[in-house]
Amino acid sequence: MKDFFATFKHDSWVMPYLRKYKKLLALTLFLGLMTFFCGSALMFNSGYLISKAARHPYNILMIYVPIVLTRAFGIGRPAFRYAERITSHNWVLRIVSDFRKKLYQAVAKHAVAIRQNFQTGDVLSLLADDIDHIENLYLRTVFPTVIALIMYVLIVLALGYFTWWFGLLMLLLLGLVVIVMPLWSVLLNGARESQSRQIQQGFYTQLTDAVMGLGDWLISGRQRDFYDRQTQPIEQIAALRRQDHRFQWWRDFTIQMVFGVICLALLVWSSFYWTTDKASSNWIAAFVLSVFPLVDALLSVSQGVSEWPSYQRSIRRVNALDTAPVDESDQTVLTEPFQVLRVADLNFQYPAGDRPIFDHLNLTLQAGEKLALLGPSGTGKSTLLKLILGDLQPDDGSVQLNDVPVSRLQNQRAQLFGVLDQQPYLFNTSILNNVRMGNERATDEQVKAALKAVELEPLIQTLPDGYETVVEEGGARFSGGERQRLALARILLQDAPIIILDEPTVSLDPITEAHLLTTVFRVLHDKTILWVTHHLAGVENVDQVRFLEAGKFDMAGTPDELYANAPRFKRLYDLDRGRDAS
Repeated sequence: MKDFFATFKHDSWVMPYLRKYKKLLALTLFLGLMTFFCGSALMFNSGYLISKAARHPYNILMIYVPIVLTRAFGIGRPAFRYAERITSHNWVLRIVSDFRKKLYQAVAKHAVAIRQNFQTGDVLSLLADDIDHIENLYLRTVFPTVIALIMYVLIVLALGYFTWWFGLLMLLLLGLVVIVMPLWSVLLNGARESQSRQIQQGFYTQLTDAVMGLGDWLISGRQRDFYDRQTQPIEQIAALRRQDHRFQWWRDFTIQMVFGVICLALLVWSSFYWTTDKASSNWIAAFVLSVFPLVDALLSVSQGVSEWPSYQRSIRRVNALDTAPVDESDQTVLTEPFQVLRVADLNFQYPAGDRPIFDHLNLTLQAGEKLALLGPSGTGKSTLLKLILGDLQPDDGSVQLNDVPVSRLQNQRAQLFGVLDQQPYLFNTSILNNVRMGNERATDEQVKAALKAVELEPLIQTLPDGYETVVEEGGARFSGGERQRLALARILLQDAPIIILDEPTVSLDPITEAHLLTTVFRVLHDKTILWVTHHLAGVENVDQVRFLEAGKFDMAGTPDELYANAPRFKRLYDLDRGRDAS
């Protein structure tokens, strides 16, 4: 119980929506309660009607009211059920809409950190699964449990009104169904969930190691051992599931037996209480039959509550997300064309880092200038790009465009920066649609002109569907160089003044790399370019080169100056030219 309350101590995903849509929630619970009330009342009235009719009333009017009530409750039960389903799903769809908005805000807010550590699709899939869990928490646990508890209290009070000791007996018997069985279910299911999760985690690690070393297993002739190692955790998980199925069967059987005892108790009690005269004996069957529709209502509580461990993990996970909206009160826009990018006395260190990434770093890039940024892996080249884009904030110093902090220009970011990185993402739609993402208002002619500028027109004309050819997810239909050219065409349509090139040729062969770089600098000749690269091929296209090392610029100058005065640069440049020449 302590763990249950701890889950909701700082909750911003479940409890707030119970309050936000409380009127609709109250209507949902009322309709759900009326559904089971009509079902129980139908059986109650039918029992009375059958008993009354069996005594051969001298006039049909003597049983006319029970006949009408039977029809009313018979119609009311499906009508209330239908209305309850519509209302509950309407309620859930409203909160799911809010959930997804919060989810996308959190993912967008921390997109950089997420992409550094996870596949974005995996994260979205995981979080979408969490949303489904929270949705089921309402539909399969909260609604049925609250309705069952209300019915539990009303039944005990109603029977206690007639006989207090019988009300206490029903309090105990129904308490086994509504309280004891659900708690027992959640305790056992929680233990199995935890054990199953541990087995799965170990299995994933073990399977990865086994697949990576599959050749060694085959060479050593231990195929049987390999098979046994992988099947053992699968069998353990299957055994846990069989245990859960057996438990559910026995739990449901026990609940049915409890209801059987309740029926017998009602029969005995009503036989004594309602046999003072012939007329009152008609109520015996009414009370006994009214129990049967309640079985479905109270039985679902145990199953719904037993799924709490899965819901609890999802609630904790989504509550761990930072969903606070970005503060836009200090946002502004550049009122003049871009003129200068200035990095001044920049200091930055990651929160968990043991050393500073930058130490009073300074950089100035004029409009139209082109800069190549080089350095060993881990020196902070990509971090500097994130600081320039505004994805990270410096500890000290500033990053400014036209003397305006870049952090205040995030609403205008797409109009200021174009980014071509190592793996530009292409979507499973046509070539035209993929490129038009750079400017949704672009006409077909403008998109085709951009594709022609990046030298893709001849290739597209050979495709059966031409510009309507589906790129396939991730651009799988095209080669690495062709994917980069498609992304470059997208940047051309975007028409941002500053272009970030984050090692776009790292996975290309030397010939494709040279052709792509020639195209990039040709079509972006009037843009300001900050190019992060790992070697010097194509460096003759830039105005200045800077080597980043130990948090500072170790070498800086034009390519010609560095070639003439910096032996290290000359050696690296000659090595790259020799490699290209080969």
